[in-house]
This record gives sequence, C-alpha cells and structure tokens, in this order.
Amino acid sequence: MAGGAFVDGGGSRAAHYEYKITSYFITACLIGSFGGSLFGYDLGVSGGVTSMDDFLIKFFPKVYERKHHHLTETDYCKYDNQVLTLFTSSLYYAALLSTLGVSYVTRNKGRRMSIMCGAVSFFAGGLINAAAENIAMLIIGRCLLGVGIGFGNQAVPLYLSEMAPAKIRGAVNQLFQLTTCLGILVANLINYGVQSIHPWGWRLALGLAMVPAAIMFVGGLFAPETPNSLVEQGKLDEARKVLEKVRGTPNVDAEFADLLEASEAARAIKNPFSNLLKRKNRPQLIIGSLGIPAFQQLTGNNSILFYAPVIFQSLGFGSNASLYSSVITNGALVVAALISMSLVDKFGRRKFFLEAGCEMIITMVAVGVTLALKFGKGEELSKGISAFLVIMIFVFVLAYGRSWGPLGWLVPSEIFPLETRSAGQSIVVSVNMLFTALVAQFFLKALCGLKFGIFLLFAGLIIFMSCFVYFLLPETKQVPIEEIYLLWQSHWFWKRYCAPDGNEDGQEIQKPRKPNNETA
Repeated sequence: MAGGAFVDGGGSRAAHYEYKITSYFITACLIGSFGGSLFGYDLGVSGGVTSMDDFLIKFFPKVYERKHHHLTETDYCKYDNQVLTLFTSSLYYAALLSTLGVSYVTRNKGRRMSIMCGAVSFFAGGLINAAAENIAMLIIGRCLLGVGIGFGNQAVPLYLSEMAPAKIRGAVNQLFQLTTCLGILVANLINYGVQSIHPWGWRLALGLAMVPAAIMFVGGLFAPETPNSLVEQGKLDEARKVLEKVRGTPNVDAEFADLLEASEAARAIKNPFSNLLKRKNRPQLIIGSLGIPAFQQLTGNNSILFYAPVIFQSLGFGSNASLYSSVITNGALVVAALISMSLVDKFGRRKFFLEAGCEMIITMVAVGVTLALKFGKGEELSKGISAFLVIMIFVFVLAYGRSWGPLGWLVPSEIFPLETRSAGQSIVVSVNMLFTALVAQFFLKALCGLKFGIFLLFAGLIIFMSCFVYFLLPETKQVPIEEIYLLWQSHWFWKRYCAPDGNEDGQEIQKPRKPNNETA
C-alpha cells in the first residue's frame, strides 16, 4: 500500500490506556473547541459585508459603481479591488505574524492561556471594526482579529488532540471544524438578516464577532489545562489529577508514563524549531508543517467561503439570492463536519482525503466548463444553470468539509512529537495563514484574469495534493500521539529518514515495534 504498513514487533503501553467519557471531559472539549467559531465567523462575515452596498458606498465607492454596471468586461471583475481584498487578507497576514510569538506562549504558559489571549484580541478587533469610520480603522481591527485567530488556531487543535483518548481523537479534534462551520453558517445568516438594516447593518455584522470571543474567554477561565502541557511545564501532580479527571478513571499509569517519557525528550530540546529541521523529523516538516496546511487553502474552498456572496452576485444572482445561496452552501459544511466526526475514526484519514478529493476534482471541472460555455456575455445566467452551479458548489463544499477542512487541522495536530509540537503547530498556522492571505488577496484578481480557468486550476491542484496524500501520508487513526513516530519508521518512503534508536543517518534501520492501531 502506498501509504505504508505497520511492522510487527514489540509491545505498547497504549494497549493499557483506559478512559470513560465524562461530563468533565465533554465540557473541557466544548469550551476549547469554541475557538473555531472565531475563525468561522470571520470566514463567513467578511465576504457578506464586502458585498453590502452600504459598506461599499462608505469605504469603496468605485467598487460600488462598478458593481452596478452590468458590462461584459466586468462580469468576472466587479469586485477586483486590491484595497477591498486587503480588508479580508490583512487579518491573515496579522495571524501569520502573530504565530511567531504564539509558540512561546503555547509551550511555556499553556494551551488554555493561548486560547484566552486569542479571545481578548479578537474581541478588541470586533469592537474597532464595528466602530470603523475609515479604511485605517478597518485594517487595524482586522489585524487584531488576525492575532486572535493566530492564537486560537494554534492552541485549539492541540488542546483537543491532547485532551482526547487515542481511539476517538479524530472525532474530538473535529469539534474545531464543527464550530468553524457553525461560525460560518451563523455569520451568513447574520449577513442575510442585517443587509436590510440601512445604513449600519454591516456594523452589526462585524461587531457581533465580539460575542464568540467573550464566550471563549469566559469559558477559558474554567477550562482545565491539558495534561501534556502541564507535564511540559513541570506540574506533574496537577497533570496526573487532570488526566484522571478527563479519563474518568484513576488507572492512568500507562498513559501518564508515556507523557513523562515524551516530556523528558522534550526537555532535552533547547530549540524546537531547529529540531524540527532534523532528518528524523522530515515527515512532520513536509507533511504537517508545509504540505497539508498549504494544500488546505489551495483546494479553493476558502476562496468560495470568503467570497460566496460576491461570486454569486458576479454570476448574476441578485443580492438577496446570493446571500441565501451562500447560506445553503455553507450549511453543507456543518453537515460534512458531522459526517466526518462520526466516521473519521472508523474509516480513517486517508480514505476521506482520497474519496472526497475525487468529488472535488469533478465538481471544479464541472463549474469551470459550465462557466466557459454559459457565462461572460453580459447577461444573467438562466435559473437552470444557476441552480446547477449552486448544486456543484454545494457538493464541493460537502466534500471539502469532511476531508481537507477538518483533516487539515487534525492530521498536523497529531503527528508532531511533544518536543516539537508547539513549534510545529506554530509553523502549521503560519503556513496556513500565509496561503489563506494570498488566496484572499489575489483570488478576485485571478477570477478576473483567468475567468472560468480559476476553477480548472483548483481541480489540477487537487489532483496533485491527492497524489501527495496517497504516496506519503500513512494512516494515523487510533494511534496514540506518543506512538505516531512508529508510523514513519515503517513507512515505505519515510523510513529512510526516521531511523530508530537515534540513528540520524538512516542506516541499519531496526525493525520498529508496532503501534497500537487496530487496523494494523
């Protein structure tokens, strides 16, 4: 199998891990996962606000004028304005820069502290955006929102993966994606509701970002720190108590021993960023830090989420119809997240990546070919063609929402060893935010220049990234985080880099023990 197989040998403490699903565990995960709603709300609200006439009249009057001229040359280009797209992308540039410092907070002060810091910054950004009187205030507010997302997107996936038992880690981690999807859906409903409130409906939409931020901060005051982080900080007694509470049993000796071993290895690492560059960490660097977070954005899905109302208006839908269509489309994300949560620990990560990838390729080709044949003549699309495009985008989002959407955060959060986990997740968020910002900044210009070809480009990229997954990513379902390294040692390609027993040169690789994975 291209993804690699497990090699027999040795035992595993993970076979002795015990856990029960307790109210304490559920509460902690729900509070932690709420960080996804910040990211989701912004993804959903920004595209809707930038299509509202009152917002455009106040800040971007030239775009408003272009929007209302139904000229052939502006069908794909109505919203092509780099300052307007900077309103969206500035948040992600700020998130990118903030991750450089977030790693220190996450590692030394804990995952919970990072989540709370993110909530404070996001609240301040929402307040400034709601009160904005000029473009400078908009950008400053967006930058504060970005800092909040930088903190949250690094800490929340780690928090959930470390809190979760190995057998249900996939489902628990995807609470982040579920709250992200719910945030997008709520934002679209709010956009739909406030568009008729003139002239300040857009202020209400932007200002309501303060609500999830306040909830996350208050929840963070009562949420526990993860056992892994407490061990990393040297708080061993507290770590043991928290582990017993989240597992619902005092029989945690095996899991706690693995945490202590991982912590000892982590303490020996003075510079986790330079350690991540070592040969033995090559799979985590290539797959987790660079490949998956970049590819998640290059699927084209977030472009659709950013600008769903804009895209639908550009395709000839009316203002109300465009927002309504984007609400339906983003509802697919919620459905997909529930599907993924239910099945990812049964079917595995690779199958979701590959099966959904095929659907995404087909739908992007269908959209591109349809637009090539039917759009760009200065006339509104027929109801039949418009309905077909909405259905194709719905299917695309449904596929993305159970694959690259949740797994783009799940897989990186579970493949790093403790000694490089905070640094690795910091790079994950940095790369993700970099590509998110670039896509947000240049998507409308690419849509204007490439026209229907932009969707064919995304289809080609998805073909490439599906091959990447097929050949280089082993299955990680139900493997304890502390034993993920065994997958690399038995993988057909990565084993040449990941020699056991500290052999950095990859020579004379010994037979690794088998990780505790029921599908092995």
